[in-house]
Amino acid sequence: MIKVTNLKKRFNDLEVLKGIDFEIKDREVLSIIGPSGSGKSTLIRCLNFLETPEEGIIEIGSAKLDATKPTRKEIQQLRDQTAMVFQNYNLYRNKTALQNVTESLIVVKKIPKKEAEELGMELLKQVGLVEKRDNYPATLSGGQQQRVSIARALAQRPHAILFDEPTSSLDPELVSEVLQVIKSIAELDTTMIIVTHEMEFAREVSDHVIFMADGYIVEEGTSSEFFNNPQKDRTKQFLRNYYGEKQNRG
Repeated sequence: MIKVTNLKKRFNDLEVLKGIDFEIKDREVLSIIGPSGSGKSTLIRCLNFLETPEEGIIEIGSAKLDATKPTRKEIQQLRDQTAMVFQNYNLYRNKTALQNVTESLIVVKKIPKKEAEELGMELLKQVGLVEKRDNYPATLSGGQQQRVSIARALAQRPHAILFDEPTSSLDPELVSEVLQVIKSIAELDTTMIIVTHEMEFAREVSDHVIFMADGYIVEEGTSSEFFNNPQKDRTKQFLRNYYGEKQNRG
């Protein structure tokens, strides 16, 4: 289970998260959508303390943390429950695809190198990159780099995988290959929280959808409820704008 209660975050005088509450069950997929500047990426980065919230309770798996008085041990326990897939991949530039997947297994989890490499190869196969095992990130496309970062996240066997706009840095023709990999992971009943601007993807892959604006959760519900019967005017306007722009581009 993931449960967030009254989560607040500010940057100097700017209040970015204004009391966020939500809960998802194990093996569910939550998509967080909303306009730029709504607090989506800040929220997901607060969940593993890449950003430090001022208030709120975060519960992920076996970890629980009060943001007003966190200890280093509690922060590490929280981070141990998650793996993050970043917008810009965050791969080690001087390590191969396989080494990027296995590095933390060998160094942090002390798994024997041979065992770690066998697992790494299985995961590269899962994301369709086993033939790129010896390639360095500079020789991979953006979509391939993001798939390596997904394999690296899977290697941690976390309680949940957090995706921070995983396709926002990709050229349009590379987006679908990454989204397809994420869909395949969702089909394995992996708990995931995904910040995304890909509405059709969110509709298809999500069990639950949250719409954020101005630091608040404006509306939430099942994927079907949210996309087929939104209740709030702000949500309706956002979806009209998105689908209108898409039609114009088409």
